Amino acid sequence: MPFVTTSDGTDIFYKDWGTGRPVVLSHGWPLNSDSWEAQQLFLADHGYRAVAHDRRGHGRSAQVWDGNDMDHYADDLAAVIEHLDLREVTLVGFSTGGGEVTRYIARHGTARVAQAVLVSAVPPLMLRTGDNPGGVPGEVFDGLRAASLADRSQLYRDLADGPFFGNNRPGADVSQGMRDAFWRQGMQAGHKNAHDGIAAFSATDFREDLARFDVPTLVIHGDDDQVVPIDVGGRASAALVKDAELRVYEGGPHGVTDTHKDRLNGDLLAFLESYSS
Repeated sequence: MPFVTTSDGTDIFYKDWGTGRPVVLSHGWPLNSDSWEAQQLFLADHGYRAVAHDRRGHGRSAQVWDGNDMDHYADDLAAVIEHLDLREVTLVGFSTGGGEVTRYIARHGTARVAQAVLVSAVPPLMLRTGDNPGGVPGEVFDGLRAASLADRSQLYRDLADGPFFGNNRPGADVSQGMRDAFWRQGMQAGHKNAHDGIAAFSATDFREDLARFDVPTLVIHGDDDQVVPIDVGGRASAALVKDAELRVYEGGPHGVTDTHKDRLNGDLLAFLESYSS
């Protein structure tokens, strides 16, 4: 299987499908690159090179003890991009992956980057703080950590059966297969890696990072996202990125990569095709 070894010795698994201008996709918590299969297949079929990796501690990547934070996540993403010598990249980050993409741009710049897409992404800052009063209360994330330690398998079932895909909304019809895939990917993540990741996605402040974006940026967010509320995530990020385009999916839950995959695929393709070198 294809791996790249980072500077701290962590083996990162990646998938590299298709040929053409590269699109690099960063997944959400507690998932892995399998969560991007619909987008990778679609983009590769439409003339793009679609690359997706498993974050450290997730999927087939090494379950290291240390480095479960956004700086390491961003540096691991850089290692994949540099190993494959990718240029004119469109970076696409979903949820926690949106934080990874944002921190990558802050730490590594945009010399290799042509465009950025944030989907249901955690920036600018999820956690409610004194200077972020509209954020999510810390007790929510404490509850996630407690549930993870008590019975993380059930936690992932509860997320998949409820807020992640909006299956707790009247009239929702999210397939058992989709929910099972979420659970399976979650259970492939290392226990400590997933537990540490809660702090990484909730408490990392990306506000200064977003101000460094200097490439065309598309922000996509569902207005019924119960995990990263749109006012905490998408709308706030779009306001901080110069000339960003905000696209709101009416009634969309957090997991739009699955529930709205056809619409998302079309929007990604249109954005990719808008680029001229």
